[in-house]
Amino acid sequence: MSFSVAVAGASGYAGGELLRLLAEHPEFEVRTVTANANAGQPLIALHPHLRTYGDLILGETSPEVLNGHDIVFLALPHGKSGAVTEALDPATLVVDCGADHRLTSEADWSKFYGGEFYGAWPYGLPELLIEDFQRQRSKLIGVKRIAVPGCNVTAISLGLAPGLRASVIQPVDIVAVLAVGPSGAGKSLRTDLLASEILGSASVYGVGGGHRHNPEIVQNLSAAAGATVSVSFTPVLVPMSRGILATSTARLAAGVSAHDVRSAWETAYADEPFVHVLPEGRFPRISDVVGANTALIGIAVDEAADRVVTVTAIDNLVKGTAGAAIQSANIALGLTETLGLPLNGVAP
Repeated sequence: MSFSVAVAGASGYAGGELLRLLAEHPEFEVRTVTANANAGQPLIALHPHLRTYGDLILGETSPEVLNGHDIVFLALPHGKSGAVTEALDPATLVVDCGADHRLTSEADWSKFYGGEFYGAWPYGLPELLIEDFQRQRSKLIGVKRIAVPGCNVTAISLGLAPGLRASVIQPVDIVAVLAVGPSGAGKSLRTDLLASEILGSASVYGVGGGHRHNPEIVQNLSAAAGATVSVSFTPVLVPMSRGILATSTARLAAGVSAHDVRSAWETAYADEPFVHVLPEGRFPRISDVVGANTALIGIAVDEAADRVVTVTAIDNLVKGTAGAAIQSANIALGLTETLGLPLNGVAP
């Protein structure tokens, strides 16, 4: 069986990555691509690396163009997809890579994004540990609406959730510092994202709890912990086109050994195809995950500081966005979860 697919926002980085992965999916057929300012241009003019889509022209992003497909993937700027999704057929599987349907709290949406609140959808992070020792995967079966997580959120959530679920780390005083590539900000022309500003430098942003991913991180980790958590998250922009390396630390729970810590993570991800815990003393690099739908996690216990340290590497455009969208769509449609998704990265 083949499912017809439309990709909205196809001219951007996330849209382009969706198309790259969809080209290798045996059950998904991309028929329509849309954009806003770039509507009317050949897709290949914006994404010359996507040679298999040479015949596609970018249409206008509207419900009229998107309706009529089995699946619609949205890769639109935050705040832009909510109005579109309201007019889409309820029988269509709609997967939103933006933030419009991630947050369950309207107050958090108003504080960090603003504008109309369109409500939360089933959350597209299948491996996330949630209440009753379930995983988010169970909430995606048969659904017609999916909200894909933020890329920074994915790295932090996967890196810390097992420790919170197993109560080997405390839910307070969690600190995460992330090295991130600029592709996570999209293709928008901004001075701070110019090569001349980034190359040979590193800079923080969203400091002091101001980053929009903060409430989503708290939302996920609180679900894993079964209690409200507190997190200090600081992203650092570094000169690599894609990737996230998340170094997260948390207080060790009383009476917990280093063996208990490692066991919590290894047990949580033992059967996960895309989340791999590295052997003791090994830590991931960004280059290990480029192009792959994997999350690699290294773990250590800092006994002097009485803290657990996790280092998580993902490709922000794959496991952090497009790969998660396709993985979640596979689950919703009853397909093999790993279908069409790369496990191997690209190196050197």
